[in-house]
Amino acid sequence: MNKYWIICALLIVSSSHFLSAQNNDVLGLWINRDDKDGRQKSVLEIYMKDGMLFGKIIELLPAATTKVCNNCPGDKAGKSLIQMDILWNMKPDGKEWSGGQIVDPKNGKVYSCIIGLESPERLNVRGYLGFSLLGRTQTWERKH
Repeated sequence: MNKYWIICALLIVSSSHFLSAQNNDVLGLWINRDDKDGRQKSVLEIYMKDGMLFGKIIELLPAATTKVCNNCPGDKAGKSLIQMDILWNMKPDGKEWSGGQIVDPKNGKVYSCIIGLESPERLNVRGYLGFSLLGRTQTWERKH
């Protein structure tokens, strides 16, 4: 009977370690593109803070349409996009991250968000209002 409990405990620990490592695959630098013309707009860093996932803009590329978050709410209003967290408070949810929010710097709207890897080089970022069916998905590419 004790062997059974030891084996169960080891399986739980190893599976939680696997999910944690898999979830950490989203960390690093990503490039997003303009939805209309496909040009690269910015480089973002996805990082962990207090057990949650955050994403900040670290570089604006020539196709960026704005440099300041004029219509953003609260402490983001009127601030430079460089070093601004546009993605925050994401929590692990199986193979994805959810429960956080993302702001669209162009219009200042804040959306609920789900992110997950499509492949090691592609990250799907879905912003939505209410239900995840009512939103849009961007695919970010890993920066090397």
